[in-house]
Amino acid sequence: MKNSSFIISVGSESDDAQDAADTGPDAELRHLVFNEDQHGQRLDRALVDMVPEFSRSYLQQLIDLGAVSVNGVPMCKPSSRVKAFDVGTIELRPTPQSQAFKPQSMALDLVYEDEHLMVINKPVGLVVHPAPGNWSGTLLNGLLAHDARAMNLPRAGIVHRLDKDTSGLMVVARTRAVMDALVRAISARQVGRHYVALAHRIWLGA
Repeated sequence: MKNSSFIISVGSESDDAQDAADTGPDAELRHLVFNEDQHGQRLDRALVDMVPEFSRSYLQQLIDLGAVSVNGVPMCKPSSRVKAFDVGTIELRPTPQSQAFKPQSMALDLVYEDEHLMVINKPVGLVVHPAPGNWSGTLLNGLLAHDARAMNLPRAGIVHRLDKDTSGLMVVARTRAVMDALVRAISARQVGRHYVALAHRIWLGA
């Protein structure tokens, strides 16, 4: 089985002592099925494939906090190994990043837009998600201002990342069905990425 599936649940759990992983009023629970390609991988590495819109460090924090279970057993070590067809759950707890959901008008370079998705040319210098030092002025804030429906989508429809200093095209979902489909396609490696780099001097191979 190549794809993961997930559902959404809303809870009321909170933990003021864990500011970096505060469950807050809303938590997203995903049900996962690890595939053959992930057999023998570290848990944190496998989760990067299954939940590609979040960083590995954030997923490691969730493992440390007991928010990840495999075959019904809470996992506490990112280095734990998974097997093909193991089933698990991960509770994606809101962080200060997710609490920064507020619309901010900005010029977005829209390459394509229809009722289902957008393709945005992200410039160098624009941060994708709110984070320490960048709680506002991010692409996510701009998307919330551009499309009121984005408030109803996790991460305003953002399904992949580009670093602040990297420019390039980003696909953003405008509906939950399209977002789910894009996440599954990325997890199944049905989506490819191509990067172009410019070098100041002659490239010397290793």
